[in-house]
Amino acid sequence: MDKRELNLVQEFPRLREDWDVIQRVLPDGWEAQASTTRALVRPVGFDSAATLLRVLLIHLSDGCSLRETAVRAREGGLATVSDVALFKRLRRCGPWFAWMVQELAGHAHQQAGALLPQRQLVACDGSIVCEPGATGSTWRLHYAFNLTTLQCEQAIVTPVDQGESLARFAIRPGDVLIADSAFAKRTSIRHAVAHAADVIMRINLSNAPMQAEDGTRIDLLPGLRELSFGQIGEWRGYVQDASGRMPVRACAIKKSAEQAARSKQKLEREAKKKHRHVKPDTLEATGYFVVQTTLMDAPASTIMELYRHRWQVELEFKRLKSLLQLGHLKKTDPQGARAWLQGKLLVALLIDKLIALGEHFSPWGYVSGTPIAPDTALPMAGDEPDARAAQSRHQPAAVVTPVASPVGTHRGGPARTASKASQPRGPT
Repeated sequence: MDKRELNLVQEFPRLREDWDVIQRVLPDGWEAQASTTRALVRPVGFDSAATLLRVLLIHLSDGCSLRETAVRAREGGLATVSDVALFKRLRRCGPWFAWMVQELAGHAHQQAGALLPQRQLVACDGSIVCEPGATGSTWRLHYAFNLTTLQCEQAIVTPVDQGESLARFAIRPGDVLIADSAFAKRTSIRHAVAHAADVIMRINLSNAPMQAEDGTRIDLLPGLRELSFGQIGEWRGYVQDASGRMPVRACAIKKSAEQAARSKQKLEREAKKKHRHVKPDTLEATGYFVVQTTLMDAPASTIMELYRHRWQVELEFKRLKSLLQLGHLKKTDPQGARAWLQGKLLVALLIDKLIALGEHFSPWGYVSGTPIAPDTALPMAGDEPDARAAQSRHQPAAVVTPVASPVGTHRGGPARTASKASQPRGPT
């Protein structure tokens, strides 16, 4: 038998075991959804939905080009397809990936921590993803991140002209949604209140203005001027929309002189770039950090501390864009770009699931009655001893390894740029 025709499962049995681990963390019915979403209507080139997903994960998780992915799939005995055919398949997989992303994210919530017991803390944010050569933004990623489990709960991809709003997310009763000023709108507050949830959102002087009992607008700036360094102030009022009034609180703290100067410079720089005039009151307000919340009983210090934890979703975007190369689309075709982005989110959620699964692995070497190789405690770790050591130290480099290993030979660490297809690095 020609070496290039060696079957991957026969040559590398551990990769088969690792792939079994991945299949166990995928949502129920994922193979049937390949047909329902028309990702795999006719099994041309792929004998099953599992084979299709495994091949596409080589491209999505390992950073290989479509041409190199096709070579690896052929050399590994998975499928014989061209890079063009693989691209067409990828374009059709967007809805399938989106379904799996939502199903995986839906199982990631737990109870909140000590700051606000018995409540779900969810940080919401948005990020722009650009396609190659684009002069502006192409897609917007709307992301809901559980601050207790540090896992994605919802991920939604829309055209960039669709702005950020909490109304895009499915909300559970009891949720506490934490968001920046881009989400501070009456519609966002109403969507949360209508679902028996609460919000903590950063605001400026103009968005979601507060009213007093008599309906007059509350001017926060005079009260902000009375705050001393480190002091937290709060003001109660209402936000009015077409459906009625909603009780809210504004909580604020004075920034340090250095941070206030940075905020002022940033505002002036943006205003100059857009040829806009900044009002003196707006410049003065940059010296304070103000949030608005529908939580009427929690101490103001707790509200400010809860908002501080919103930074975790910013770190999540940094991880996605660096480790998974999420920040720059590789497809100029709109349908292909959306499918690629949904696939990257699927890889990120699979990594989260595998890490969570690894924390509950048993020392006798198997999970849920399925045997694992006796010489390995974490079968989704890399083949090399140093990769296993990195996994035990919880380093980001090892986080990418679990998904890449079961679908392709992985000798170069985390996501990398693809080499030429004529020089494949090893069998798939």
